[in-house]
Amino acid sequence: MNITVLCYVVYLALSLALTVWVARTLHRNGRVFLLQAFRGREDMADAVNHLLVVGFYLINVGFVVLALRFGEKPDTAQAAFEFVSTKLGVVLLVLGVMHFFNMFNFDKLRRKGLDAERAPATPPPLNGPANAKIF
Repeated sequence: MNITVLCYVVYLALSLALTVWVARTLHRNGRVFLLQAFRGREDMADAVNHLLVVGFYLINVGFVVLALRFGEKPDTAQAAFEFVSTKLGVVLLVLGVMHFFNMFNFDKLRRKGLDAERAPATPPPLNGPANAKIF
């Protein structure tokens, strides 16, 4: 096995492991935000949470696989370390951006759920009888 193939194996193994770890963390901790956003509807929160994780995997694994072909192929041990660390650094940045994107959206959903809880159940009565027509 040559040094480039070894770098690919290390890069893929570490990138996929990091992606799985971040996805599981988001799935486990994002549920709280989604439950609040969907006002305690566990079925809806869990379904949305699962769909978000699937999308997270598709985007990140797709990026990891596409990024495999880019970069100067290493021919020395030093170049191999730089190759793998550069690729992992880019993956970590993408995972970080995806994490903050998900957190932003979770918070938006949570706030929407809180606003719905605070909203009055019925609108205040108009000036006049309840069945009066307004022209």
